[in-house]
Amino acid sequence: MARIARIGDDVTVQLGVWEKIAGLHGDFRFPVSAITAVEVDHDPLSCVRGMRAPGLHVPGRVKIGTWRRSGAKTFAVARRSTPAVRLDLSGQPYGRMVISVADAAATADSLR
Repeated sequence: MARIARIGDDVTVQLGVWEKIAGLHGDFRFPVSAITAVEVDHDPLSCVRGMRAPGLHVPGRVKIGTWRRSGAKTFAVARRSTPAVRLDLSGQPYGRMVISVADAAATADSLR
């Protein structure tokens, strides 16, 4: 399962091996100052919209990878039964990240 951690002035998003394979992407690292909003989503699949390119989508269960919509890109590791942290970003390759984590509320609090 993916993990989000704040290390000093940076945030790291560490993906599991299968998430890296499914999403065709490695881990992420970006400054805390790039975060414009942090929210907890209890239905993360519904907030990931657009066209998948590249990634994995099992309808109603999981979305992993890049979703593109109206010029914006979202990276998702969203699972049906696991709340997610939604990060809105500026000045980064992805404008939004939706990452299902074990304790979404505590993770979101650590990033605020």
